[in-house]
Amino acid sequence: MTKHEIIGCDRCGATFECKANSYNKCQCTTVQLTLNETQYISELYDGCLCAKCLAELKEEYLSHIGSH
Repeated sequence: MTKHEIIGCDRCGATFECKANSYNKCQCTTVQLTLNETQYISELYDGCLCAKCLAELKEEYLSHIGSH
C-alpha cells in the first residue's frame, strides 16, 4: 500500500506515485527544469507528467529554441 496517490501521466499515460506533498521525494524532481522549460511544458499539459516525459519535453524545448 502506498501513502501517495497513483496517477497517470498526462502525456504518455504511465502510472506513477505522485508525491506532491513530499515534493523533494517525487520522481519529477529528477529532471531539473528552468523557468522557461517549465512554462513551455505547462502550456502543453495541465497535470502531472512522469520523469521520462519531462526529460523528453525538456529536450524538445531545447531543440526548438536551438532551431531559431
